[in-house]
Amino acid sequence: MSTHDDAILDDAGRWRSRDLAVLWHPCTQMREHPDVLPLLPVARGEGAWLVGHDGSRTLDAVSSWWTNLHGHAEPRIAEAIARQARTLEQVILAGCSHPPAVELAERLLRIAPREAARAPLAKVFYADNGSAGVEVALKMAFHWFRNRGDEPRRTKFMALQNGYHGETIGALSVGDIPLYRRIYAPLLMQAVFAPSPDAYLARDGQGAAACAEDAADALAHLLDEHAGEICALVLEPLVQCAGGMRMHHPAYLRRVRELCDVHGVFLIADEIAVGFGRTGTMFACEQAGIQPDLLCLSKGLTGGFLPLAAVLATQAIYDGFLDDSRERAFLHSHSYTGNPLACAAALASLDIFGSDDVLARNRATASAMQALAAPIGRLAHVADVRQTGMIVAFELARDGDRRRPFDPSARIGLRAYRAALARGVLLRPLGDVLYWMPPYCIDEPQLALLAGVTADAIVEATA
Repeated sequence: MSTHDDAILDDAGRWRSRDLAVLWHPCTQMREHPDVLPLLPVARGEGAWLVGHDGSRTLDAVSSWWTNLHGHAEPRIAEAIARQARTLEQVILAGCSHPPAVELAERLLRIAPREAARAPLAKVFYADNGSAGVEVALKMAFHWFRNRGDEPRRTKFMALQNGYHGETIGALSVGDIPLYRRIYAPLLMQAVFAPSPDAYLARDGQGAAACAEDAADALAHLLDEHAGEICALVLEPLVQCAGGMRMHHPAYLRRVRELCDVHGVFLIADEIAVGFGRTGTMFACEQAGIQPDLLCLSKGLTGGFLPLAAVLATQAIYDGFLDDSRERAFLHSHSYTGNPLACAAALASLDIFGSDDVLARNRATASAMQALAAPIGRLAHVADVRQTGMIVAFELARDGDRRRPFDPSARIGLRAYRAALARGVLLRPLGDVLYWMPPYCIDEPQLALLAGVTADAIVEATA
């Protein structure tokens, strides 16, 4: 029996002790482990479940940080990876090629958002993860203008307030969540932040569309103010996920596309979290009928099995790097760029979309989620219930009054997390926002469990 097998058979307490002796967990104040923040030992995954070594089952309501699409240990993706591993596990993509990378690029370009009057996205650049993908898009946009030589002032990026695009220095520079950004501010380039179209910020009596139009008007003013300085605008279409699952009307995206064209600014759509069916369409941009100049994909790209990112670019952007000079080439690289195993997983995931009619099933699941969420919205301390496709969020505030948020020191979200985990559901909050973003395979009994536990967790946390 291997050391790994021995660990699986260990009791949970010993497992946790071994973990905390050697691991530094992400996005965690480690001092809170194990007493304040419970540690969940996971031996295996099974559909929407995380299974402990003792057989305990926990519903993965957050798709393991929004990556898992079709369920844990999905056999078709697992088999595709195993099949590829017997042929080619890794090869340098600089100067080499392999079938999975080519086929995946072809398929991504076929399904990417399109506008009839606009040249389609035409090239795919691979990276390792979402943050790296955003870095690629930012560097491409800046470098393209630099190569043109007639735009020396275009050195700034524009992004949205409350947006999030990753943890690397460039990606963090265009993010606007103080918890992540504040400490590293001296290291970051200075972006221009436009007001968020977040419908939760709408004035009394103002609808989501009007709120989006107001934000677009403010964006237009900023673009005028910084005319000739901005090389690209980056945003999360429809849902600002890490910012509290804040959602906006598609009308905003249409105005953004128009404004970027007027000002000669590239539009970068960060669909890392919202792509591949999360919002009800394959890509969120489709709901506004727009096409970005650069499209960033990751997380669900491989169905949640392996790290991979893809940046889709227009032919015009690609052509801007063709030259005899290596300095005018895009020399960004990652060791595992276009890894064959990850590409094989992504291809298998795309096959499942076709064979299982995933988007149609998701629409039915989203409707069931809406019905189950409605009663939770009537709880005393729920200020808002919002939904976009397979994403549902519950904003908690004192007496349900959005003007009276809970004192952060009360840590209501953490209380709800602990209460839900004790009842067999993994709900990882964003501050005082609880959300559902489950794997697409979740069924009716699991949804009923999720809704019941969420309600109980909110009641217990706010008591």
